[in-house]
Amino acid sequence: MARLLVGRSSVGQPADSQLAEFSITALGIAQICSWGTLYYSFPQLAEAMMLEFSWGKSQTYGALTLGLLLSAFAGLPVGAAIDKGHGRLVMTLGSVIAGLLFIVGSQLSSLIGFYIIFASIGFLHSATLYEAAFAVITNRFNAENSKRHITNLTLWGGFASTVFIPLNEWVLQTLNWRHLMLLIGLINIFVCALIYYRLPKPMPELIEQHRCEKQKKLKELDQKTQEQKEQQNKPQRNLVWALAQPIFWALLICFAFFAAATTAFKFHLYPLLLEKGLAATEVVGLLAILGPAQVTGRILLRMFAEKISIMHLGILTASVLPIVFAAIAFLPIQFWLLVPFAILFGAATGTMTIIKGIAIPELLTREAYGVINGAMNIPIKTIKALSPSIAVFIWLVAGGYQGLLEVLIVFGIFAVVCFVLAVFVVKRSN
Repeated sequence: MARLLVGRSSVGQPADSQLAEFSITALGIAQICSWGTLYYSFPQLAEAMMLEFSWGKSQTYGALTLGLLLSAFAGLPVGAAIDKGHGRLVMTLGSVIAGLLFIVGSQLSSLIGFYIIFASIGFLHSATLYEAAFAVITNRFNAENSKRHITNLTLWGGFASTVFIPLNEWVLQTLNWRHLMLLIGLINIFVCALIYYRLPKPMPELIEQHRCEKQKKLKELDQKTQEQKEQQNKPQRNLVWALAQPIFWALLICFAFFAAATTAFKFHLYPLLLEKGLAATEVVGLLAILGPAQVTGRILLRMFAEKISIMHLGILTASVLPIVFAAIAFLPIQFWLLVPFAILFGAATGTMTIIKGIAIPELLTREAYGVINGAMNIPIKTIKALSPSIAVFIWLVAGGYQGLLEVLIVFGIFAVVCFVLAVFVVKRSN
């Protein structure tokens, strides 16, 4: 049982009664439901609808790409709204609207309607998934508590695929996709929205403390004019500086190839394994493994973080991708033979999420982290959004998923090579 978010606030005052009723357990359950319905349900729903309406794969997956692009652009205004203290409203409304979209979508019969529904749902990713939840936690707790709660939340969220992929498949097999959309619509309204409505408000004391700390820092800076002058004479490590560093581009390309390969693979793994000849129940079983494997990867990283360098860890994690893709492409397609590779893939994706967060300060610079990381994320998120549709194009040209797997092997190798280059640059500069 996750620890309740109770006790003393960051400013030493007892937590309010509203916070005492709220727990990371509840938020974790809501995130499982949000991820399971808004993110992981798409491939199964898309395959069922393509079968009924005879839509092409490229047409159908275009809606996913559009939704992911909208989610990337919506992150800034949604984050700004949460920073102003509207996190509970943003996440609650996001889940209610998502639920209504699914309910309306259960009656759709046209490709245009499909695009409207799933593009809108993609837009709502930014209001309901990790980024929104992390921002709410950050605005309510100090740095130490926020880090702990965010880490715990990612462990909960890792089980979304394990819970919902089998559930989705069971509903599709016993009923149909319209009933599934009704069900997940109701889950968003009566589970996610109700839990998000219980989110704690930002603490006025914490906001005031942040303001006072900022003023104190400004005064300290004013008192250190000599140090400022000395600092001005040193080369500033800002975004312009970072863009001129080979390691920045090596990391960006590595993370971009990794993101493109893993996103395309995740969203196409369901139809890919069906095409390879696995039964639907076996496919669901493999997909359900990914969530716990992600959590396991993150736990192992926490346990052994001090015993392995970020350089070796990055190379090791990136190297998993071509091995997994090659195994599925060339080994006999048998459930138990693929289980270890599903575990490896899940663990690698879970670990790379953390590696990406610490690679810039560890390998490039700790200065101007926010702007450098933000600049790196723009092309990475764009490539992630485009990768499912690019994968469909490769599938069409190659005449099947075997060709896509071969391309993904190359992408995985590029990711490894780029991280090796980044490590080489770091060692050479030292």
